[in-house]
Amino acid sequence: MGDREQYVRYQGDRTVLAAIGTDLDRQVGRISVRLPRSLAELAVDAWNREEPHDGGEESRDDYALREDAAELAFIGLAISERGTWDGEQVAVDLDLVQVAAALRAAR
Repeated sequence: MGDREQYVRYQGDRTVLAAIGTDLDRQVGRISVRLPRSLAELAVDAWNREEPHDGGEESRDDYALREDAAELAFIGLAISERGTWDGEQVAVDLDLVQVAAALRAAR
């Protein structure tokens, strides 16, 4: 099988994965999690940071790294808006996408 055929097959797989995601999105929303204060504060700091993006070319790795940084910032936003601080922890409802991004980064 040639590279083009594999690419087309993978594109089809991505389409099916996206359809599954669309269906799952209607079934799940946010889940309640607890995070250590130190990590929660770092996420909030990421949200509050000014990050200029020059719009220049970036490698695939650079793009993935910037996307992970953005996911961290969105977790920080969620903590800022709806987090409940309790001593050395914060309880917050996170979108499943944010939880998945953190789990994927941990792998």
